[in-house]
Amino acid sequence: MERDVRPALRIVIAEDDPLLREGLALLLRAEGLDVVATADTAESVLAAIDEHAPDVAILDVRMPPTHTDEGVRAAVEARRRHPGLAVLVLSAYVEQSFATDLLTGGVGGLGYLLKERVGRVEEFMDALGRVAGGGTAIDPEVVAQLFTRTRQDTRMERLSPREREVLALMAEGLGNSAIAGRLVVTDGAVHKHIRSIFVKLDLSPADQVDRRVAAVLHYLENARAPRH
Repeated sequence: MERDVRPALRIVIAEDDPLLREGLALLLRAEGLDVVATADTAESVLAAIDEHAPDVAILDVRMPPTHTDEGVRAAVEARRRHPGLAVLVLSAYVEQSFATDLLTGGVGGLGYLLKERVGRVEEFMDALGRVAGGGTAIDPEVVAQLFTRTRQDTRMERLSPREREVLALMAEGLGNSAIAGRLVVTDGAVHKHIRSIFVKLDLSPADQVDRRVAAVLHYLENARAPRH
């Protein structure tokens, strides 16, 4: 069998729980990845990212000293300093505003997963690979809860049930072929649904923004309001 000679991804981990931090590092190293540094605060992970210039940073949402949104703010700052950096944020709970805060700064190379997903190694590594490759990976549970909290507006109401399914899978970070496989339809059918979504959300090809990104952002942004 031919040996894979591609260089291992270089990763920095930020997690204040020492057991989870070291367990995650062991898992990634066992998968052949290069964990170049670990950190337990937002300040120290930014210093590690500046020093090591990793391919991917994996950060906990809640970190010292306040255990609120230090990890998200560190992720946004890290992306500002290093625009090519891929970031995967881990959270113990669904906190939809953090997902939209991250994505608003640019979608490529971003992931938002629940920590329980780490234990499902194949799913976690798949999400990490997507993020490292410049894609997105949003936890299916996050997407499901966002959908239940989406406020009604005229544009979202225009979407058919199938188009909502397609948009939800787009929000998870799936490409057209993966969406087709999940829904057991053809790639052509998915392409048709996505074109219809763009039209119904008033996303013109002339806009200076990736329409796929804009559609996902609209979906997530509409989930920020609480249910009534």
